[in-house]
Amino acid sequence: MQKIPFVKMVGAGNDFIVIDPIANFDYVKFTQAVCARQTGIGADGVLIFDNSSKSDYQMRIINADGSEAEMCGNGARCMAAYIVAKSKPTKKLFGMDTLAGEVLAEVHGEEVRVRLSDPKDYMSALNITVAGQKMSVDYIDTGVPHTVVFVEGLQEVDVNSLGRLIRNHLRFAPRGTNVNFVEIASPETGKSGNSMVAVRTYERGVEAETLACGTGSVAAALISYLHTHPNVKEQKEASMKVLTASKEVLDVTFDLHEGHKIDNVWLKGTAKVIAKGEYYYNQ
Repeated sequence: MQKIPFVKMVGAGNDFIVIDPIANFDYVKFTQAVCARQTGIGADGVLIFDNSSKSDYQMRIINADGSEAEMCGNGARCMAAYIVAKSKPTKKLFGMDTLAGEVLAEVHGEEVRVRLSDPKDYMSALNITVAGQKMSVDYIDTGVPHTVVFVEGLQEVDVNSLGRLIRNHLRFAPRGTNVNFVEIASPETGKSGNSMVAVRTYERGVEAETLACGTGSVAAALISYLHTHPNVKEQKEASMKVLTASKEVLDVTFDLHEGHKIDNVWLKGTAKVIAKGEYYYNQ
């Protein structure tokens, strides 16, 4: 039996086990064991903190099913809070290297904001057939692939069943996709104001609905803004609020340029430590 120190953290309902690196360790089997809700600690994934030659720090993300994710928005916010508590960086704004590129982070107590890598591969009005029904969806990569489906009556959507079908649709092979069901809650015509969308997300790698998804919230915000502001071509610090399934509201800001080019994407919300201890791991 191996005793592994851990911190459990939660960001807007996404929960993670945060650990330091362990030499010659099978992170896949460990993550599958520790993330199990009944027989482990229970979490959406494991975050591994490490040093980096490319940035100030490094973050690895292992999904609950053992697959490694390129990026996780809420995970990045949790890791940033962990770094501040553990390493006490002298920089107000510090970097974390991920498989999706460098993420910048700023921490103020339990409020954390991170700048994600620039989104790419935006595609609108993709026509797919799911369970015999034709659907029009949008797609964007916000560090990981995301599909956005606009709906009415968000709470009535069978997120797990429909999300699983879209996640595994041939249109998105071989990577698959996360699936965000989005309802416009309070559209605004200005650059920011109280524009809000509500979202429920089926997460690839967790293979179920989660209470929140950071990169999914960003995808929902960006695509909703493009839909509700079709005549805006250039906008600095455009913003959207995203109501997650956990009921926490995340703030997304970004710069929009001609041709739907988007950069300077920031995600802000809470990141909290909820437990510390040792996990007794039987390899």
